[in-house]
Amino acid sequence: MSLPVPGIEFDRSTTALVVTDPQNDFLSLEGATWGVVGASVTANKTVENIESLFRVAKEASLPVFVSPHYYFPHDHKWRFEGALEKLMHDINMFDRPGPLDLEGFSGSGADWLERYEPFINDGETVVTSPHKVFGPESNDLALQLRKRGVSKVLLAGMSANLCVESHLRELLEQGFEVGVAWDATAAAILPGFDGMAAAVTNFHMLASETITTGEAVERLRAV
Repeated sequence: MSLPVPGIEFDRSTTALVVTDPQNDFLSLEGATWGVVGASVTANKTVENIESLFRVAKEASLPVFVSPHYYFPHDHKWRFEGALEKLMHDINMFDRPGPLDLEGFSGSGADWLERYEPFINDGETVVTSPHKVFGPESNDLALQLRKRGVSKVLLAGMSANLCVESHLRELLEQGFEVGVAWDATAAAILPGFDGMAAAVTNFHMLASETITTGEAVERLRAV
């Protein structure tokens, strides 16, 4: 028995691109997590594929939303964390000096990958409030999507089995139709743990459709 593929039809009036954590700490060679995600990012051509999705969404005049991950000093006073939360706090991942303070932001691990800046800082892309663990339950992504009349989401970004999968699950629970560009993401690969393999399995089981970036680009150009 094979899994059905419900499919998702993209259109200009109800579809948006959502990208999680397109930030240096995940996607730059100097980023805090490159040692564990670099092989996956390289194999999937994640950096290039995310850029392709940004570009085609802008060309097609589709709304683009970025759900970032930031940690402020008060977040480091949490009394308990999960395993990956603790790791992110220990390595000062996505750190900023405060929610109203951009000192030291430019070029930091919390900043956008430089090649994405023209797409994100164009005055049109919606940058939501930060998500704090993995999913969008703690930020305003769902609100921003609904206020724009969005009901269909093409999801991409970092990292596959954590923030991307958590966004997928919550958006589904919120009633959105979601497709995932599986190669516009990547995950940590550690001895005994393959986050990318886990994510792709769950993408296929959860999303309306799991497609390549090439397929997504072709279909978005046709909307």
